[in-house]
Amino acid sequence: MTTITPHKFPGIFNATDRDRKSISTQTLVPRQSVYGEKLVKEGGKEYRLWTPRRSKLAAAIQTGLREMPIQPGSHVLYLGAASGTTVSHISDIVGKDGVVFAVEFSVQVSRKLIRLAETRTNIVPIINDARHPIRYAPLVGGPIDIVYQDVAQSDQARILLDNLSAFCTIGAWGMIAVKARSIDSTSNIDDIYKKEIADLAAGGTEIIDNINLEPLEKDHRFIVVRVAEELV
Repeated sequence: MTTITPHKFPGIFNATDRDRKSISTQTLVPRQSVYGEKLVKEGGKEYRLWTPRRSKLAAAIQTGLREMPIQPGSHVLYLGAASGTTVSHISDIVGKDGVVFAVEFSVQVSRKLIRLAETRTNIVPIINDARHPIRYAPLVGGPIDIVYQDVAQSDQARILLDNLSAFCTIGAWGMIAVKARSIDSTSNIDDIYKKEIADLAAGGTEIIDNINLEPLEKDHRFIVVRVAEELV
């Protein structure tokens, strides 16, 4: 039997089954399993187990994330939404008062994302290129609280900074899963991370968290930043 208890981060819950510990979110859409995850009912509520090997954000939470900007009511811009695995859990967290603008470049991959958005009204799918925020700015509209990025590009820091500049003000947050081998397939891993972090700091953000996602994700670090000055 799985026992559900509140996590230290709002909108997230611990799920304990004997000696097995995981995390979960309270589902916004009852009886909906998005990617085959287990559904658990307790106290008249339903929860979705959040698999860390299927989500960089879940992996970061499980490996020591100290700050979790995404909370109930947050307005989130998600870059690299893919089919919506992590997006669906963020949708649960932000709830009916929040919104997730989910940007995905691949038309084929985004078909599942679009179907997901049909059942979750707080998800706005945007089929576009995260490197060009000006193209989808009219769809996003007002200010964003958090820009979350999970894209396989060589200029990952620049993409995050460009989107923070386009949609955020001082005090907003950025969260990025740095994929080292998408940036450089041959250089030393630590050197790649150092350069991305230096670029983020030079771009006007304060580094808040820096987490190695091993062994859940190979050659990945999860970085949390906060906008410390006006970005241009």
